[in-house]
Amino acid sequence: MKLEQIYTGCLAHAAYYLESEGEAAIFDPLREVFPYIERAEKSGATIKYVFETHFHADFVSGHLDLAAKTGAKIVYGPTAKPGFEALVAEDGQYFQVGAVKIKVIHTPGHTLESTCYLIFDKEGKEHGIISGDTLFIGDVGRPDLAQHVIADLTEDKLARMLYHSLHEKIMPLGDDLIVYPNHGAGSACGKKMSKETTDTLGNQKATNYALNPDLSEDEFVVQLLTGLTTPPKYFPENVLMNIKGYQSLDTILHQGQKAYDAKTFELIANETKAVIIDSRSAAEFAKGFIPNSINIGLDGSFGTWVGELIPNIQQPILIVAENEEKVKETIIRLSRVGFDHSMGYLQGGFKSWVLAGKDFDHVERIAGADLDSYVMNQQPILIDVRRKSEYDSEHLMNSLNIPLNEIDSHLAEFPKELPFVLFCAGGYRSMIAASILKKRGYENFVDIIEGFGGLKNSTLPKSDYKCPTTLL
Repeated sequence: MKLEQIYTGCLAHAAYYLESEGEAAIFDPLREVFPYIERAEKSGATIKYVFETHFHADFVSGHLDLAAKTGAKIVYGPTAKPGFEALVAEDGQYFQVGAVKIKVIHTPGHTLESTCYLIFDKEGKEHGIISGDTLFIGDVGRPDLAQHVIADLTEDKLARMLYHSLHEKIMPLGDDLIVYPNHGAGSACGKKMSKETTDTLGNQKATNYALNPDLSEDEFVVQLLTGLTTPPKYFPENVLMNIKGYQSLDTILHQGQKAYDAKTFELIANETKAVIIDSRSAAEFAKGFIPNSINIGLDGSFGTWVGELIPNIQQPILIVAENEEKVKETIIRLSRVGFDHSMGYLQGGFKSWVLAGKDFDHVERIAGADLDSYVMNQQPILIDVRRKSEYDSEHLMNSLNIPLNEIDSHLAEFPKELPFVLFCAGGYRSMIAASILKKRGYENFVDIIEGFGGLKNSTLPKSDYKCPTTLL
């Protein structure tokens, strides 16, 4: 038996490849399915099943394309009602992949259809559990997402379901089981996940607050709901795409990889009101960029921030990227979060824009070590665009916290006439903020290159460090 975790850091997402005796199964695949197909072909295996732990909110799964390309059957747990052909399994039902057995364990709580899959090796021994968003390392799935799709499924109802799923279905299992979750640290599907992406169930019973056997149901609900924040805006739309279906990624790549020269690119942008996404690094964007473009770099949590900051997944998008390979990567990563309307890209990248004699802008940046003198000379307002939990943990005294995902609803707090300084943790998010503010007509600010991490040499006073209770 081979059971491999395929981890994608920018979404903090784990898919799984299971293989035995020439048959394979994929669990919770991402939108681009060729890596899974290539993995099976490498071993000469046939993909028999695509198992889904639930209807995902933070990404669009690749179940439909994978089934279409391989003939594999899509499997969901009890109560799922997909809008396409799939096998809705019963609680306790077994599936066979080669010599390996897979048991369906219905664990409602994160969502109503949430299901774990218990893996038995060829000797019939329990090996591990693919836990989806029911159980993470250090945390459990948040129960407040489903109500954004089905109003009756309140967070309190689902939290109580999750309590019973954990206590009656998961905690009685053996301590030696390996837990294979769907996400790790950085995902918005839980509030305090570990950086570790697997663990034994026994260790989780000992260390995970949600598996404390002494917690009553009411105490569990309070602990689970404390520290949750409003989920990203694109989550409900992704859920519906996963339920109803979507276009093939091949089609989306074809339409998004249309190359335009600078003149045509500008004309299309003006006629269609497309959002121009520049996926280059913050450092490259700062040196020069097309006016009104938004920088969301591929070197960070690209898809998550696209989903947070662009309110409509139907939004037409034009792409500026480092090269054609990065154009393709940009389209794929947009599609992972349901943004399927890439219209094309600027051929030759930003350099071609400059060579065409088009106007461009830049962002002024300073090093953290230079902030003291800048503050002394300019008396700027200090604006921290990190999450509230990061700010509450440690911040510059007298700084203002406006989290990046709330920027559009707090534009009035950015001064038009006074100078201000933008910073985040490491410079990625503050450059996104800078591009948005430039688009809105702000000019009187500088960005800290290294973010809060670069302020260690500054003498500006900081708050005492407090360990965060939530990472959302």
